[in-house]
Amino acid sequence: MTGPYECRPIPHNLDIVCPACRGRAEFEFAEVVRIKLKADVQFFQKSSMFDYQQFQDSCGHSWHAAIYFQGLHGRPQPVIQELPEGYAAGDWDHSRYLKNRSGWPVGSIRCGSCHMRGKHVLKWPAEAYFAISYRNRVLWAFHRESAIDLMQYLQSRERSRSRYRWGFFLLYVPTVFKTGKAREYVVKQLGKLLLY
Repeated sequence: MTGPYECRPIPHNLDIVCPACRGRAEFEFAEVVRIKLKADVQFFQKSSMFDYQQFQDSCGHSWHAAIYFQGLHGRPQPVIQELPEGYAAGDWDHSRYLKNRSGWPVGSIRCGSCHMRGKHVLKWPAEAYFAISYRNRVLWAFHRESAIDLMQYLQSRERSRSRYRWGFFLLYVPTVFKTGKAREYVVKQLGKLLLY
């Protein structure tokens, strides 16, 4: 689990280390929807609710996109009121995620400690809040709920992943973290992180 998580689905919200105060912050992926008609581009460019960006596909063709940051504006259904014909607020509810030119996911960050809010480029798993180093390896969890499952899973003598909400995630816990030597240390460190 030292590298990016290979399996889907990745949760829409992740707990990360706040770059301002080092506390626990919430990252939420930005949603990207293709703009269907060139006539609609101007609406999205002028809108305060959306960011506009032009992309290029693998064949070199350009396409226009409307980007929505739920973490900054809220769920799209109650917030987005007027749209051009052929679009619905729900189109931006868990659609395609945005990545920057380097391939890192883009979204928003909200910190409950220092109240920082803004757009953010995610460097996962380096920014994972629930991350434990042990023998030059890093074990991480997506967020508080998956960290609780991870801690309980490591504490348990019976390792049935079906008992856990985040069981698919537990499938990828490397063996080094499940050994008797590592288990006590990792569980203690996760427990400290979960206190905050």
